[in-house]
This record gives sequence, structure tokens and C-alpha cells, in this order.
Amino acid sequence: MKPVPVQWEDLEMAFERNAPDVTSFLEAESGAVLTVVDGSDGADEKKRHARAALEEYVEIEPASSREQYRWMERFVATVADEELKRRLLIAIDGKGAFRRFKDVLLSYPIERERWYAYRGAWLHWHINQWLAARKVTLAGPVPWGEVEPPPEPAELLPRMTPTGETLAEALRRRARDTVDVLPAGELPAALAFLAFLHDRGSVELTGARARLESRPMAETASSPKHDRDDEEPVVLTAADAPH
Repeated sequence: MKPVPVQWEDLEMAFERNAPDVTSFLEAESGAVLTVVDGSDGADEKKRHARAALEEYVEIEPASSREQYRWMERFVATVADEELKRRLLIAIDGKGAFRRFKDVLLSYPIERERWYAYRGAWLHWHINQWLAARKVTLAGPVPWGEVEPPPEPAELLPRMTPTGETLAEALRRRARDTVDVLPAGELPAALAFLAFLHDRGSVELTGARARLESRPMAETASSPKHDRDDEEPVVLTAADAPH
């Protein structure tokens, strides 16, 4: 394969995009990323052609949902603030883990930036490994250079409580148990308070996002261009989560 003028930003986005109905290819001639969405016009034909034309296209293997979840788990294990670590540990349990994780970090800008750097190192290492394995000859240097993955955390992330439940499961069980023994007359007040907590959380997240979006461009320049808060890379349950 002749040297490929890779369009690096598009390649990064393709490597973190792991939707089951999306397949991406690196086009050798232009260095562009060809993205095929199942169900679109000619999708099957495009994929067959790209997979057959080995000298023209290289199929991209994005970081899997499970692997990206492991990056998040490893990062939580490195957090020094015990209260933040506890909040993140609860956030990454179950469906919607990625969104909740990012929502928690909205209130911790320093740790949020550290997460971007941490995640970026893993993503770039994954891309470099793929380029080497596929023997892709580059027309120019990799913009991020040689990257080593972040070191493993000194301690493993505590996933289970002594009862065998995750922390979030234990808290939900305690909440249900508490509601079950409340006198009926107290239930309206309990429900009103739970609704207040839910609404307050929504307002706080909206405010945090608004403050972030209003920051000057110079302050947000270090955030990855490919961060997309509206995407959910994976749906995991506690049973699916790697340990």
C-alpha cells in the first residue's frame, strides 16, 4: 500500500464510533474515512466492494464498547477525591453509564479535563496499534506521536459490596426497603422529596452544561473535538460490566 494521507480527525471519530449498524473504512488513495450505515442506499454493496478491494480500503475496527467501558473504570480507580469516586462508581453502573459519568464530571472541570487526556491516550494508543497491525504506510507522522497507554491503577476499582451487589444496587435496595416500612401517611412527603431531588438534579445538570458552553473558546480548546455528549457508546448492565 502506498503512503496514505490520513484525515486524522475523521479517523479518530471512526475509532470511537462503535454503533452496530455503522461500518467505517479508511480509503487508501485519499486518506478519507468511508462510513456506511446499514439500511442506507447501497449499504450492503458498498461494504462488499470495500471488503473486496483490499488495496483500496482498510476496514476500521473501533474501540469496542466493552473496552471503552474499561477505560472509564480504570479512570475512576485513579480519582483521589473519595466523594467524587463514589459518585462516579454509582454513575457507571447499568444502562446509561457513559452519559451519567459525563454528567457527574460536569461539576468537576479539572477531573473532566483529566478524563479527556486519559481517554485520548487510550484511544490514540488503540489507533496506533491498529495502524501497525494493518501495516498502513502513512504519508505523514501521526499527530499525537508514539503513545503509551496510561498505567494500570494501583488498586482495582471496588465493584461489589460485601453483599455481592454493586454500590448502586445496594443503595436502590435500601431506598426500596425504607419506603416499604414508611407509614402510609408519610408516603406523599417521601414521593414529593424524591421528585424534588430528581428535578434538582436535572436543573443542576442543565446549569452545568450552560456554564460549560458559555466558557471562552480558549478555556475549552483542550477538550477533544470528538466529544459528543448526546451519544451513548454502549448499554451495559452490572452483569455485563467487566471486572
